Amino acid sequence: MSLHESEKLSKVVVAITGASGIVYGLRLVKILSNNGLLDGVIYTRSAVAVAKHEEGIDLENLLKKFTRRVYSEDRWDAPYASSSNTPGALVIAPCSMNTLAKIANGIQDNLVTRAANSVLRLKRRLVLVIRETPLGIAEIENMLKAAIRGAVILPASPGFYTKPKSIDDLINFIVGKVLDVLNLEHNLYKRWGE
Repeated sequence: MSLHESEKLSKVVVAITGASGIVYGLRLVKILSNNGLLDGVIYTRSAVAVAKHEEGIDLENLLKKFTRRVYSEDRWDAPYASSSNTPGALVIAPCSMNTLAKIANGIQDNLVTRAANSVLRLKRRLVLVIRETPLGIAEIENMLKAAIRGAVILPASPGFYTKPKSIDDLINFIVGKVLDVLNLEHNLYKRWGE
């Protein structure tokens, strides 16, 4: 794989929240780290529980294999708590409906939502990889509000035109779409017409 950083994109922060689909965040962390584009990772307490249940892993220790900049949601002393140290992009993968609601309404009660609001305030790239189904009116309204504020809403809904052969292919499709939004070249999935 070859990733090429766009002219204006600096390193990326990944936040992992407690929605199902921890594997999306983990795959993104690994790819960005391997290509020198990972600035750091934030995780929530719920993400720790979901990672243990879905993947059988100790999330914090695994993340420390990719970067020394790993912060729990309650680390208000982390660099991303200040808009003076806002990353070029923040990807929340997976993004829980709770986190979406807080971002949509400007609530900053943890490091993830604080960093997200700083990114939006400074007109930088915020990608929310939502993973929930079905969606109720509240969730749809919150997606609209977040999009109006400047977030990119990226549902974890893989395409099947790539003829996926494995779960890995489905994961790569979604992570590839995140990289597309960040203007990073990759070969994680075949594009339409290839």
